[in-house]
Amino acid sequence: MNEQVFIEVQNLKKYFSTSKQILRAVDDVSFTISKGETLGLVGESGCGKSTLGRSLLRLEEPTAGKIFIDGQNLLAQSQKQLKFFRRNLQMIFQDPYASLNPRMTAKEIIAEPLDIHKLASGKERTRRVEELLELVGLESSSSNRFPHEFSGGQRQRIGIARALAVSPQFIVCDEPISALDVSVQAQIINLLKRLQIEMGLTYLFIAHDLSMVKYLSKRVAVMYLGHIVELGISEDLYAHPMHPYTQALLSAIPIPDPKIERLRSRIVLKGEIPSPLHSLQGCIFSSRCPHATERCKIERPAWKEVTPNHFTACHLL
Repeated sequence: MNEQVFIEVQNLKKYFSTSKQILRAVDDVSFTISKGETLGLVGESGCGKSTLGRSLLRLEEPTAGKIFIDGQNLLAQSQKQLKFFRRNLQMIFQDPYASLNPRMTAKEIIAEPLDIHKLASGKERTRRVEELLELVGLESSSSNRFPHEFSGGQRQRIGIARALAVSPQFIVCDEPISALDVSVQAQIINLLKRLQIEMGLTYLFIAHDLSMVKYLSKRVAVMYLGHIVELGISEDLYAHPMHPYTQALLSAIPIPDPKIERLRSRIVLKGEIPSPLHSLQGCIFSSRCPHATERCKIERPAWKEVTPNHFTACHLL
């Protein structure tokens, strides 16, 4: 890909200690995101998507690996230097009910990043808050209302305005629509898409709704048990999934045509999901893969480019 790489992640790991065991939430993950691109990240609940997103911003301290932001290693920055970096790195959280302080007004919530980074005060602070409210589709007159006075979709718009307050370049969108009504989800997605075009934003978009990820993302990474098992251009990955896990995920997407839906076959995965507490010798998907061989159980498949810009880790390819 010829676009300028803005985010480069190399062999990122995030392990958690649980009594006498180690939980491998993110295990040796590498990828890049180009400037102005949206990389979609999909996978089952508990596969490590949110931990990966939080590790990219050092909200969780990575165990190992490197994260380069516009060529500079984020993990080499001191806490003082990190404050400057955080102006360019923001997050939109999953739950708009839990991510907003109920004791703060919309104005106070959006202005908090401005205060922390000393970017505006007085009339300029008020003007900036009103500008951000209108940018995300809310009335500026609502700035003195508290979170409980807004609907779920409106609360998420406040969360988006807060993320935009410091004019970031990169935003981790951690399942920003999963807690919202279906009727509101498309509005928020269209808002994120418009803001990206207008402001040149770069997104990591985490979700479990594969259809929405396809609509928003240029490329998609599929995560399973702390590993990325497939990564490719959105249209190519959806039309020609290579990894057995990706094939199973896509076969579960409902088709809005009763005749086709009745006749098509779905891939039903059997077997147990291995525990992230255990270090696996072979392919992490071998216990559920319908095509697994003895080699899969003892040898970890290499990450390789099977077709141009389409990567996966599978012995069968």
